[in-house]
Amino acid sequence: MKEYDHADRYPHELVEQMKAMGLFGATVSPQYGGLGLPAALYARIVMHISSVWMALTGIFNSHLMLALAVEKFGTEAQKRQWLPRLASGEVRGGLALTEPDAGTDLQGIRMTARREGGEYVVNGTKTWISNGIEGSCVALLVKTDPGAQPRHKGMSLFIAPKGPGFKTGKKLEKLGYKCIDSAELVFDNYRVPADHLIGGVEGQGFRQVTGGLELGRINVAARGVGIAEGALKLASDYAQQRHTFGKPISEHQAIQLKLGEMATRARAARLLTLDAAGAFDRGERCDMEAGMAKFFASEAALENSIESMRIHGAYGYSKEFDIERLYRDAPLTCIGEGTNEMQRIIISRQWIRRNPGA
Repeated sequence: MKEYDHADRYPHELVEQMKAMGLFGATVSPQYGGLGLPAALYARIVMHISSVWMALTGIFNSHLMLALAVEKFGTEAQKRQWLPRLASGEVRGGLALTEPDAGTDLQGIRMTARREGGEYVVNGTKTWISNGIEGSCVALLVKTDPGAQPRHKGMSLFIAPKGPGFKTGKKLEKLGYKCIDSAELVFDNYRVPADHLIGGVEGQGFRQVTGGLELGRINVAARGVGIAEGALKLASDYAQQRHTFGKPISEHQAIQLKLGEMATRARAARLLTLDAAGAFDRGERCDMEAGMAKFFASEAALENSIESMRIHGAYGYSKEFDIERLYRDAPLTCIGEGTNEMQRIIISRQWIRRNPGA
């Protein structure tokens, strides 16, 4: 892990192992070659991996968001064509939504797709796209009707494999979340067949994208749980090994207070995440639950990683110890899949709608 992380080198060998394990088809239906795992079990897998190295989960989660869009909203022909290859990892990719001037406000995207006969011609730029370099395909959100009002009615989602006019820009350097490639994607008169329009009907892209965000937020929440639990374990182990004033530092009250808070945060984050995953598996609306889980678990990851680093003292600041990687990775969970500021707003709005005044 340290070798890959410190060199920011893509883990090709581990990706092959993940393909063999079926992780690229973890949530894809068995009828299309996937494992068909429920969200609750998938979340537990993400938690376990993230407790050791969170970046790996981004490689298959971004890919599974592409697969989810195809399986949930695609035509039967699209499902048969794409899902078996996505599930096997033969085709790998992600979700291309964010643009230089549009992140949380997806309706503000500027990328356009103009119909010309049996094709659409796409122009624009995406940024911060996971698997943008190593992947071979993305679910691409565009404006097929830039003048539509309300704006979301002019948005469509395409299955966009790499080809002429689809260029990969620079790899974006990051504080943490190393190894996984986050890239700019440039589309210059890129032509995509009309039968790659997910669902076959224009104007459905915004609904298709937001329809998968609950699972994406559950995944980021699970990553936060993993980091929170991983940081707690590292702190617990170190606190029992490190001695000061004749006893392990775990016996000093100041350290006990930190460990007690860390353990409680990690446990609460896990329960909130599994609660949201359970609602998703039951087919219930869970944007509030997923938002709560993502918000709380990501903040727990950040707090626990900081406290664990402080418990490690000077060693926590060293690249020889794993806690510094968790410390660098944790902030991403507070930003990815919608900032925590936005999560608070979503939670509040849904809470009021579900609990109207008398």
